[in-house]
Amino acid sequence: MSYGKMTDRLTILKTVYSTDAEGFKTSAIKEIASVRCYHEGRHGSLRWANLAAFSTATDRFVFRNIPNLTMDTDFILDCNGVRYKPLSVENVRGRGMYIEALAEKVVPTVG
Repeated sequence: MSYGKMTDRLTILKTVYSTDAEGFKTSAIKEIASVRCYHEGRHGSLRWANLAAFSTATDRFVFRNIPNLTMDTDFILDCNGVRYKPLSVENVRGRGMYIEALAEKVVPTVG
């Protein structure tokens, strides 16, 4: 994966919980990192056919590994103002250079 293909901006977010002086819990979303990424939506390619187990995944993100940050499914991915919940996060080919995240689009409920 070259930087030429990484054209989208990805913001990695995390929900942080804190307790105030009176003992009430509050949650806030904290920005962890902002990186360039390769973003691919779900379509009929051979890659998506092989990922049939992740039927709810709508998008695929590939980005450079961030030192001292262990990516997992607790993070929130924000790409171009749209938020995604990672379903699977893995190290591409085990080399520690790139991270691939399969995610589903977060759609707010109304009502």
